[in-house]
Amino acid sequence: MNNFEYKNPTKIIFGKNTIEKLASEIPSDAKVLLLYGGGSIKKNGIYDQVKTALGKVALIEFGGIPANPEYEVLLEALKVIKEQNITYLLAVGGGSVIDGTKFLSAAALYEGDTPWNILKNGIRPEKGMPFGTVLTLPATGSEMNSGSVITRKETKEKLAMGGPGLFPVFSILDPQVITSIPERQLANGITDAFTHVLEQYMTYPAGGLLQDRFAESILQTLIEVAPRVLKDPTDYEAAANFMWSCTMALNGLIQQGVPGDWAVHMMGHELTALFGIDHARTLAVIAPSHYKYNFEAKKEKLAQYAERVWNVTEGSIDDKAYAAIEKTEAFFKGLGIDTKLSDYTSEYEGTAEKIGQRFTERGWKGLGEHKNLTPDDAEKIVKMAY
Repeated sequence: MNNFEYKNPTKIIFGKNTIEKLASEIPSDAKVLLLYGGGSIKKNGIYDQVKTALGKVALIEFGGIPANPEYEVLLEALKVIKEQNITYLLAVGGGSVIDGTKFLSAAALYEGDTPWNILKNGIRPEKGMPFGTVLTLPATGSEMNSGSVITRKETKEKLAMGGPGLFPVFSILDPQVITSIPERQLANGITDAFTHVLEQYMTYPAGGLLQDRFAESILQTLIEVAPRVLKDPTDYEAAANFMWSCTMALNGLIQQGVPGDWAVHMMGHELTALFGIDHARTLAVIAPSHYKYNFEAKKEKLAQYAERVWNVTEGSIDDKAYAAIEKTEAFFKGLGIDTKLSDYTSEYEGTAEKIGQRFTERGWKGLGEHKNLTPDDAEKIVKMAY
């Protein structure tokens, strides 16, 4: 196991009717900017719950943050922050709204030329404007980590950022919110969380016995509750386990002391930027091809995953490893998630070359757990995913 340092300062408030506790988590003298997405929270009652819970807190609203939060929209929110002298941010939404709020947390204190440089130059903010979250869509784990991904529509770029100053101060997780989420988004959330675990687990044996079993338990839980969540989102036990699994999948715990991959995400982000495909679905497109292409480097963990998560006990290491890839792809398809790029667009020709070129231009010449995945490798993987 590798050396590590781990600190996660986010306070989690989990359970039924916990939105009621909102006002007690925000300083009484704060001037709050409430951020949300396309307005679904006004239809499902969460907006009213939040407004009631906040009581007399000084509040300004900014809605309309889209899925894959757009830089151009966030700049409008940044103007509000500066003009209204906002001191606290509150994200009410899923990963997109929370990611956008993290960017604003950093941008509000940024003194450089353009806030895009935070992403472009890989700046890791040590301090940001304080913010809390009310999670409305389990998926990304953004409610308990410091990472964020922002899309720039003008240049069709999707870049990640993060830093120790960008953890939420608190996050409220009420599993009852999933009752109003469409099935497509629930399937996306399950797929997103599942792939987050794979990115931190599907590498090579590193002696992190407990981390491996943490990861495997999250995968097993998602597999167990997925059909229940899709069939009946009002099943509170299933909803609670789904929501907590999504949070645990990316709050930093399972990645401590072990290698991480994340190349699937890097390629997937490009597919979202180029075609607007749902983030989770791009991961399901890339992951099987990525594991097939890097089979020799990953087969020990693939076989372990097959045995422990999918109960594949027969055959050689290679047999089990191949079965693991097949089981994973079948799981995604069982959720209604297509796993080929051609399932989403007929204009896929040239995509692999474009992604390879982008990686080269950004200097991304060593991705994956071994830091040896080149732009040429990425190009081949994407082609396999057509």
